[in-house]
Amino acid sequence: MSAIYIAGIAVFSVFAQWLAWIFKVPAILFLLLVGLMLGPISGQLDPDLLLGDLLFPVVSLSVAIILFEGALTLHFRELKGIGKIVRNLCSIGMLATFIIITLAGLYILEIDWRVAAVLGAVLVVTGPTVIAPMLNAMRPNQDIDRVLRWEGIVIDPIGALFAVLVFEAVSFVGDGEIVSHTVWALFSTLGVGLGIGLVSGWLTTLLIRKEWLPYELHKFGILALVLFSFTLSNHLSHESGLLAVTVFGIWLANQDDLEIDSVLEFKEDLSMILISSLFILLAARLEIADLMLLGLNTTLFIAVVLLIARPICITISTFNSELSFKSRVLLSWIAPRGIVAAAVGSVFALSMIEKGIPDAEKMVPLIFTVIIVTVVLQSLTATPFAKFLGVRQPSPNTLLIIGANHVARAIAKGLQEQSISVHLSDPAWENCKMARMDGLQCYYGNPQSEHAERYLPMTQLSKVLALSPNRHHNALGVQYFSHLLNEQSVFSLRSSTNHAKANKDSATFLSRQILFGEQGSYAKLSSLIAKGGKVSATKLTEEFNWQKYLDVNKEALPLFIITENTKDEEVTEAQPFLNEHDTPPKEGDKIIALQPPKMTVLKESYLQNDSEAVNS
Repeated sequence: MSAIYIAGIAVFSVFAQWLAWIFKVPAILFLLLVGLMLGPISGQLDPDLLLGDLLFPVVSLSVAIILFEGALTLHFRELKGIGKIVRNLCSIGMLATFIIITLAGLYILEIDWRVAAVLGAVLVVTGPTVIAPMLNAMRPNQDIDRVLRWEGIVIDPIGALFAVLVFEAVSFVGDGEIVSHTVWALFSTLGVGLGIGLVSGWLTTLLIRKEWLPYELHKFGILALVLFSFTLSNHLSHESGLLAVTVFGIWLANQDDLEIDSVLEFKEDLSMILISSLFILLAARLEIADLMLLGLNTTLFIAVVLLIARPICITISTFNSELSFKSRVLLSWIAPRGIVAAAVGSVFALSMIEKGIPDAEKMVPLIFTVIIVTVVLQSLTATPFAKFLGVRQPSPNTLLIIGANHVARAIAKGLQEQSISVHLSDPAWENCKMARMDGLQCYYGNPQSEHAERYLPMTQLSKVLALSPNRHHNALGVQYFSHLLNEQSVFSLRSSTNHAKANKDSATFLSRQILFGEQGSYAKLSSLIAKGGKVSATKLTEEFNWQKYLDVNKEALPLFIITENTKDEEVTEAQPFLNEHDTPPKEGDKIIALQPPKMTVLKESYLQNDSEAVNS
């Protein structure tokens, strides 16, 4: 029977993630609901009975992998460039939050001071998995979006590491030991965790650089080293394993010449599996009676978390900054807790219960209550609140181009010259490097990944153009962004004009292969650019109207129309030419087209002669 329960957890995990994808909300909401339905409500799932003595090892190893994956995203060079506010949020702001929540737990909830301290440390973490979907729906201004997105990315590993250190510190206090022994035990634990993390990172770097580990074993090999480092560190010094894997991940993330993108992508997929399954298991362990027990004192505690701890954190972190007052007000409201808080807190709670620490059994229900309230309440109110404060972006106006090949770069440069915001994406480093050398913003990787959600300007995207020569990349991009934006904002370029429609292609992809009219195809654009064709813009006038433009530019391939926007001069949008372009361009519009070299000369000559005729 155990096998069917484990398989069922996997199926329900996918179902919860699918619902989150459909409704565009944090997956944690449906994972929590599924866990409660399977566990305390229906009584069908009992994780303690299902896993028995394996429950604690399974949860611990899963949390180790999740923290390692989070640490892989923490680059010191990016930490320097994210601004004073985010650095403050992840340092003095985090400490202020920790102190306030700890005191609230101690004096409002009246729980053991060790449990209060660990609870305060765990609840400083927000995390990108809950922030990103909220931001995509809310679309705040660039300052707010940047601060919240980067806070979630950076505080994930830093906050988890801080929680580990606090847990280790309180674990050695209160057992009747003398101060010197407690300090020695703490520093030995830190030493073991740091030492094994650094050695593991150094060894992994050596294995990859010297090519002693074949490429096909990188993912599996690093996963095995993570699990071994965690268990060895815990064996040598109790509860030092989480510190070891966090340091391990940070070490690998900051090796500039180390190719670990495939490892990061693998860890993202593995983390999604573990996060989904783990959250259902942890939610199923909750007792409805425990949640109901959390009465008035818990309400006051959550009020402190929402209305005192976060505003004070933002006030301290944004002091003497140029951030507007309205932006600070919204930042003071948005701080949803996520899976890292639940997972790390559950591991600590299990360990503290084993040690017989009073009130340790209250920590998990408290953490889940905070998660439920913050995610639900802030998801429902964030967008209306942003509208009320007037800090939403008026409308997304950035084009995302899938592909950074020579065709995509030429089109992107033509758009950028007309003040159109463009962002490229490509999994080939050489293409990304060439794009950045041309002054274009380019994301290195697959735009459908969780990593891309953190680094691409998702809230600013108005249209997505799939311009890769790879049909598979285009199809994946169309499928993903058709749901994220809407189908009418996503377009794809055909590989060639005579490419047969493959039965394996989805209906959505086939219906969106309409870029640049019937003659538009990657093969044709690539050929024109290779012969010296250029992307240029021409403004239509009363004398040089659309018909005259077509007469002169018979061999040119129109790409976009830029319509003069009198309502908002700061927002310029480009509408691509499609298979059926019903509305012809009018006077004042700009036509961006790919023109062969000879057409450029003819157009200039025509314009000169036309101008002379008018003057005469």
